Amino acid sequence: MTELSEARQVDFAAGVARSALAGTAAEFDTWLADCRDRFHTLVEPVPLDRLDGWSVHRETGDIGHHSGKFFTVRGLDVEVAGAPIPRWSQPIISQPEIGILGILVREFDGVPHLLMQAKVEPGNVNGVQLSPTVQATRSNYTSVHGGKAVPYLEYFRDTARHTVLADVRQSEQGAWFHRKRNRNMVVRVDEPVEVLDGFCWLTLAQVHALLRLDDLINMDTRTVLCCLPFSGAGVAYRYPGAREFAADLVGALDPAAPAAHTTGEVLSWITDSRTRHDVRVREIPLNEVADWHWADGRISHDTGLFFDVVGVGVTAAGREVGRWHQPMLRPRGLGLVAFLVRRIDGVLHVLMNARVEPGYFDVVELAPTVQCTPDTYAKLPAEARPPFLDQVLTAAPERIRFDAVHSEEGGRFMHARTRYVVVETDADPAPDHPDFRWLAPHQLATLLRHSHYLNVQARSVLACLHSLVTPEGTP
Repeated sequence: MTELSEARQVDFAAGVARSALAGTAAEFDTWLADCRDRFHTLVEPVPLDRLDGWSVHRETGDIGHHSGKFFTVRGLDVEVAGAPIPRWSQPIISQPEIGILGILVREFDGVPHLLMQAKVEPGNVNGVQLSPTVQATRSNYTSVHGGKAVPYLEYFRDTARHTVLADVRQSEQGAWFHRKRNRNMVVRVDEPVEVLDGFCWLTLAQVHALLRLDDLINMDTRTVLCCLPFSGAGVAYRYPGAREFAADLVGALDPAAPAAHTTGEVLSWITDSRTRHDVRVREIPLNEVADWHWADGRISHDTGLFFDVVGVGVTAAGREVGRWHQPMLRPRGLGLVAFLVRRIDGVLHVLMNARVEPGYFDVVELAPTVQCTPDTYAKLPAEARPPFLDQVLTAAPERIRFDAVHSEEGGRFMHARTRYVVVETDADPAPDHPDFRWLAPHQLATLLRHSHYLNVQARSVLACLHSLVTPEGTP
């Protein structure tokens, strides 16, 4: 594995900045339309107790695959001292495997390009979305399913001839997965790479522009994108109506930019949050989960809130396997993930939340300012309503810098969609709140070099924030 020198890191980051402005889409729309014509899934409901290859354990009620691989739907008992809802139980996906999410990068004429994949998942609302070069669980890439090999996997499992730009294990949704992690990787190659069917090279500008479209850039791409080394040196901006914001964002990505809190203070705050919150979590048999019930071959909460556990049968074209059954989580309602951003001493900062979720490895991870499903709070205690939710929902249109709906992981979640929003504010809404702090974007980039600091929602909306350095209207 080749390591980048400090000077080469700066050069490559500047190349990423050029990639954020370069690129044309003359052939992309045709390529994507062709992929959508040929890659598709037919998804049909199947009762959970009739899933082929899966079984419901006679004693525990847990739902597992006959191979013992992939994942299991179990129960989780949770206690959070002092929380508005201090104790509950729920179904959870237990998937201890560590998958690989990886993007290959190669320079063409000095401009880095990303090798993207048109991938269809059973839970996607619109079939094909753009995924990383490799998106595979361990069960997938070790061919437990008996299907075809994962293309380009060798670049991420044997990196000796290549340059690793990012390599870090990160969590996924802590409310739906118990201790699920993936290895997020960016690998630069200097040799020719065969472009297989369903793959294409795109500049960062093209990917950023596509982030402004609903349900096109999938969750796994978003979480890897924010790992790219970023610099705005020498970039000119044409972002209509927000030119000053885009320029200030570039300045805030500079590691030398001042911040409201030092890195030491930020790390101390996170450690204090992890120590201060008393959280107890244990897996329990699925049939011991309270306030959930089986009906019509699915599992639902008694209130009709949160999510359902459903079964599906999938017939797919353009996948490693053409037909399979599986359980999935189907959320109730459209999610909302939002950053509040403001200037502190002339530098843009993001309001981060030290958030407890039961599936985390270490109690707390940094989440966006707001992360919730707004419809849920009509039936929950008033004190459970998230801080700053109303400020986001009532934001004036001229304050909204980013607004798009994106899909969550379509391999485990059925039609899970979230509205991602960036709202600029002049106020300081959290001067004394112990679980909120203003961080500069370059500090978030530093934390992303390490595991379990930023949750998947924060990484997704951070990718959306980064996209604002690309001029609107880039093809």
